[in-house]
Amino acid sequence: MNILRKPFTYTFFRATLALILVNAAAHILFNTLPLNKNFFGLNVVCVIYNHYFWQPLTYMFVHGNLMHLFFNMFALLVFGTAVERVLGSKEFLLLYFFIGIMSGLFSFGVYYFYGRFLIVNDIQPWTWGISLIGASGAVYGILFAYAVIFPRSTIFIWGIIPLPAPVMVLGYAIIEFVSQFVSSSNVAHMTHLAGFAFAYLYLLVRMGVHPIQVWKDTYRN
Repeated sequence: MNILRKPFTYTFFRATLALILVNAAAHILFNTLPLNKNFFGLNVVCVIYNHYFWQPLTYMFVHGNLMHLFFNMFALLVFGTAVERVLGSKEFLLLYFFIGIMSGLFSFGVYYFYGRFLIVNDIQPWTWGISLIGASGAVYGILFAYAVIFPRSTIFIWGIIPLPAPVMVLGYAIIEFVSQFVSSSNVAHMTHLAGFAFAYLYLLVRMGVHPIQVWKDTYRN
């Protein structure tokens, strides 16, 4: 058997809820104790020069404000719970942390190499001052997995607009791609796109599932 596809024994211990509680506890600690978020957020200078090698993991548990935390955790609750019930808690946690860590490292690489490009051209590498925070990359990946596992599911945007889950993923992907180039906000759009990409890779390599083929087969009938 391919070791990459060796399945876990199915267990369900509400890992989604545990992740939400840990994120909520971390947010409370960051806002009640004198903790520096830059110590835990993912930052080029901190990792390369200060050797904060834990940051590709810990950045997922740091959120900018209560709304940032709420929307990530609400999406995780809705979509993560459903995905966890199908895959089992161990597989779900592996999926979640693989997507989150790899999405962070992808963004880290972009910040680093773009900063190097700026240095070569005698421009201050402002990208090295960016600290990536939040579970959004992992959550977007879980949303992608949900759309593959439940391709006929209908999601109501703002509780009003019904969209099939795969269409919603496509819509978000387009919005994130365009926003990456035209938006001036501090939202890490490329991390969200990386979440989709690494979820696709995980499902393909680990699960042997071809997301595009699943969607084609679903809507061909």
